[in-house]
This record gives sequence, C-alpha cells and structure tokens, in this order.
Amino acid sequence: MQLARGLDSGGIAATMSPPGPGAIQISRIMRPDDANIAGNVHGGTILKMIEEAGAIISTRHCNSQSGERCVAALARVERTDFLSPVCIGEVAHVSAEITYTSKRSVEVQVNVVSENILTGVKKVTNKATLWYVPLALQNVHKVLEVPPIQYAGKEQEEEGRRRYEEQKLERLETKERNGDVILPVINPDRQRKDPYTVGHSQSSLIHLVGPSDCTMHGFVHGGVTMKLMDEVAGIVAARHCKTNIVTASVDAINFHEKIKKGSVITISGRMTFTSNKSMEIEVFVDADPFVDESQERYRAVSAFFTYVSLSKEGKPLPVPQLAVETEDERRRFEEGKGRYLQTKAKRQAKMQSLTQQ
Repeated sequence: MQLARGLDSGGIAATMSPPGPGAIQISRIMRPDDANIAGNVHGGTILKMIEEAGAIISTRHCNSQSGERCVAALARVERTDFLSPVCIGEVAHVSAEITYTSKRSVEVQVNVVSENILTGVKKVTNKATLWYVPLALQNVHKVLEVPPIQYAGKEQEEEGRRRYEEQKLERLETKERNGDVILPVINPDRQRKDPYTVGHSQSSLIHLVGPSDCTMHGFVHGGVTMKLMDEVAGIVAARHCKTNIVTASVDAINFHEKIKKGSVITISGRMTFTSNKSMEIEVFVDADPFVDESQERYRAVSAFFTYVSLSKEGKPLPVPQLAVETEDERRRFEEGKGRYLQTKAKRQAKMQSLTQQ
C-alpha cells in the first residue's frame, strides 16, 4: 500500500516524516467545517486524522513481506490529551511511527503539530498511542501475523512488551463492565428535567453506516467512529454548561466489535463526573445490523471523553456541578472522580520529574 505524494482530492498532503524512514506524516489545512462556532477544530476531526495516519503506516508494515494481503484494523486508542487547540486556517501535521509489534498487533505512536502558516509558529497539540491488528483481505475473521520491527536496543523492546501487556489487561477489564446500557435519547422532554442532571444533557445520535465510512473490508473506519463519538460528547458537554466547550482528553477507546456497512449505529453519551474545571462524558456505540437479522444489537465501542468550558475569549470557566439523582449515577460519579484524581496525580508526578531533570 503506497502513500501518494502531493495533494489528493481531500486536500491531504502525505510525505515521509523527518523522524525516520519508518514514519509517515499527513498534513491538512483546517477549514471552517472542521471547527465549532468559536473557531476551534473539533477533537473528533483530529482523532480521525490520527487514526488515518495510524491505519496507513500499520497496513503498510503488515504488507511489507510476501504473503497474504491484509488491512490493519483499529483495536484500541490509549488515553490522549489535547494539549493545545487547533484553529481554522492552521495546518495540522500528523506524524506516525511504529514503536512495537507483537505476534498479531502493532503499536503506533502519533504526534500532532499545528502550524500557523502566517507566522510560522508551531505547537504540539496531541500525542496518541494506537493498537492495530492485521485482518486478512479475503477473510475478515482471520488475524494474520505481524512482521517484526528492529529495535534500537533490548530495553526499547522490553518497554514495548510492558505496554502491550498493560493494554491487553485493560481491554479485558473494560469488556467485563461493558454490559452497561444507555437508552437512546433522541427527542427527550428536557423541560421536565432539572438543569445539570444526567438526564438533562444526555444525548444520542443515530447514523447509517455507508460505503464512504468503511474500509476495503466493508467495516467502519475507527476514525469515523471516534469523530461521531466526539460530536455526541460535545453536545452533552455544551448542554450541561451552555458555553463554548473543547475536548481536553480522551481515555482509552476500546473497539470491542467490528461494525459492518449497512448497520445502524447509535452513539449515546451521558455525563458521569464534573470537577471544578472539567466534565467527563461516557460514550457508547451500539450497532444494529438490521440487514443481517440473525445478529442482535451489540456494543461496539466505549470510551470516556473529558471537556472543559471556555469563555468567548477562550479562557477556562468554572463547570456547573453535576446533580446526581440515582444510586447508579452516584456510583458512576465516584468512579469518574477516581479516574480524575488518578490522572491528576500522574500529571503532577510527571511535572515534578521534569523539574528535577
């Protein structure tokens, strides 16, 4: 699978990335339809570009040796922080590099840099880690072996193996709690819901999966799904605080099952936790393969998105506190608080480590 140079019809330029011969870079100028009303690019747009870069480099690597052809499918995205907003008119440069391979999976590290082409100022906006598995082109249920990569040293390989084992364990833990249900909310009577409750901001989106959403296998691109999830999470956040909102981070996104062309997917989001400055929204994607009546509705993807509220000048605003009404909402609030405190502690430890260097 070769990556064309120059601009394609979608305005994406693809070139080899400076970090090394095994890396790629895709770049695209951000247009008005990529952004919200405040001019900040949607987090889902950036996530989609990140996944495109990861899919290209992992599919290319998995087909680098002779044998059965395959397409790399997204299995998981580790937590990613949105370090700086991207604005209309800026160019987003997305570089991807393979950092570890197991027998049947590929780890890809992706960095996003925004460039103001008027001033030349560049900023790191995102760093993400994605995991892909190679699915045979002629048999989507067959996972092929991954060609190994050359490591700079034994320590690099051991670190990669540690990350692989950690994400595998976390995926299993997520599957265990994946039976939770969000009932779709299409036209809720919000007048009867108290402000700042879960029911007041809860939202759903229904989408028919078409050919343009899919890979060569006829299954949905991971980037398309993530963009829709970010849209729903953004609606929930905006309904809660009624201000401009931006994506601050996304906890691990787990792709539990593939979604086939022709399926109807329901993307549902609900508020789970609020701190003084942030909101956590849980998002589920359920697939209904109504063309295939033998298969029942199933949970396909799940993740937690974190948003912050901004003023018209782009300054952080306090977040209205979530009013929990049931025991389940109270439980989810406490679980969200635990994730928030854990992330905060990790960030403080990292900052302390950097100041000591």
